[in-house]
Amino acid sequence: QVQLVDSGGGSVQPGGSLRLSCVASSIRRCMGWFRERPRKERESVALINSDGDISYDDSVKGRFTISKDKNTLYLQMNDLQAEDTARYLCAAEDQGGYCYAGLPRQYFTYWGQGTQVSVSA
Repeated sequence: QVQLVDSGGGSVQPGGSLRLSCVASSIRRCMGWFRERPRKERESVALINSDGDISYDDSVKGRFTISKDKNTLYLQMNDLQAEDTARYLCAAEDQGGYCYAGLPRQYFTYWGQGTQVSVSA
């Protein structure tokens, strides 16, 4: 059993920044961030594997940075836009051999509770 506790969401203006954190009871092979935007499916945003290989969704490349330190996963979000408004969730998985943005939510077993990010003028 893996426990994930994510935090760091908030309300910012367009162009602003936020840093999300996910404290894990233990680091797993593939970890990352998903988001649920209004009226859309849960989608992967950024993933990192145990080798440090990173994958981003095209919509956040150049603006978001995923990193990890010991048992904490981070998502630095810069130049936030209204379309980034969503509930962001930390995810982790050990099984399978894949770890890239685009993997469906069903691939992941462990989830954080989510943290809300709202971007508006």
